[in-house]
Amino acid sequence: MAKYQLLLPKMGESVAEATIIKWTKNPGDQIDADEAVMEIATDKVDSDVPSPVKGKLVEQLYKENDVVQVGSVIAIIETYETAVNEPEAVSTPQPAVEYQKSEKVASEAEPHFAVPVSVPGIDQIEKYNSTPTPEAFKSEGRFYSPLVRNIATQEGIKTDELDRIPGSGSDGRLTKDDLLNYLQNRQTPVAGQKVTSPVQAPVSFNSTPPSPVAEPVKPEIAQPVAAPVAAQTVKTEVSSNASFSVSGVDEVIEMDRMRRLIADHMVMSKQTSPHVTSFVEADVTNLVMWRERVKNSFEKREGEKITFTPIFIEAVVKAIKDFPMINITVNGTQIIKKANINISMATALPSGNLIVPVIKKADELNLLGLTKSVNDLANRARIGKLLPDDVKDGTFTITNVGSFGNVMGTPIINQPQVAILAVGAIKKKPAVIETKEGDMIAIRHMMFLSLSYDHRVVDGALGGSFVRRVADYLEKWDTNRTI
Repeated sequence: MAKYQLLLPKMGESVAEATIIKWTKNPGDQIDADEAVMEIATDKVDSDVPSPVKGKLVEQLYKENDVVQVGSVIAIIETYETAVNEPEAVSTPQPAVEYQKSEKVASEAEPHFAVPVSVPGIDQIEKYNSTPTPEAFKSEGRFYSPLVRNIATQEGIKTDELDRIPGSGSDGRLTKDDLLNYLQNRQTPVAGQKVTSPVQAPVSFNSTPPSPVAEPVKPEIAQPVAAPVAAQTVKTEVSSNASFSVSGVDEVIEMDRMRRLIADHMVMSKQTSPHVTSFVEADVTNLVMWRERVKNSFEKREGEKITFTPIFIEAVVKAIKDFPMINITVNGTQIIKKANINISMATALPSGNLIVPVIKKADELNLLGLTKSVNDLANRARIGKLLPDDVKDGTFTITNVGSFGNVMGTPIINQPQVAILAVGAIKKKPAVIETKEGDMIAIRHMMFLSLSYDHRVVDGALGGSFVRRVADYLEKWDTNRTI
């Protein structure tokens, strides 16, 4: 028998820590090699941590919702081998990083997706989560998550009252929703009566509870805001996906963790870059007819579909080679010209959120390779199986607004990139075409391309020429091409 120290693996150069969402194995459980031991969340993606060895889990060195540094020992596994290649054998292993209280408690109802950007300051916009976990809640025989305890502390609920609230979780565990429902009934006001409960107005993102006299709501996401107090309606904003209204008039839906990250990133982008958008209409009739001809044989041969997305990416890559100054980032007064062409593709998730996985070195892939990469990343994005490295180092972004029936859009730049291309829906329209016999009107497959770019470093001549070149590559598609 030997003991193996399981470390929190490196999840990308920009990821230094992760939050433990759930232990999938408990002490005493048998573990197979490559079997998941826990689920973790970073500021980029959520993923599993597998065990590289077969054995029995002896000890968990961290609890759920703890924040753990990359490289820390997270568990001890007893193997059946006489010797194990472990970092450093010790008789009584200790965690490499001292136990820390998490300031960002993952919500119990939070979806397993994350936005591909690291946004500083997100812990400041979680009112309940940012409160230090109280030590007073040590009920015998009943577990309370840090989030539940923090909410209880904020609302003045003592341990004896908390113990009386029915729980709908596993083994009668009190969930966040149970507590929120209890608070809703506990604080229901009488119509026309002045409310004197602890909650006087909607809780602002960044501040302590506001005073009864509040200023009108302001749209800024990252700034403390408050709302007018109505005697007939009391609304409380709480953590992750809470949705209720005491009066039954308005519904308050708290942003989940991923939506808050997206919102903050979008505001930052608009504040950073002066956006300009150029539009081009392209005749993609040849491209559409070619795909209709090859799609069935391709799916039968490769076992997956060929969509328009890899075709658009190929055209963008060719245009970037023609105009490399679109493939840059800005650092103060410095322009950094990227050596690799890494294409980010915006992907809608079942939760309604958005994630942007990256095809690395797309210029080194042919159309078949791009198709397989697009399908793989899109499928793993939708089931929450992306890795941190899958959403980093993008140099240019494509978003397909046409998939929702939109003919064009004005997308927001995905920082720190300087341009993003939106491809609209392909529509049949009458168009003038030139022939040897003269001009004529015919039904053609037409689409709009719209390029938003950072006007600090990309002028109209470059932005307009680039999007026109993308359209040229799509219009001149070879209908005899093989894949």
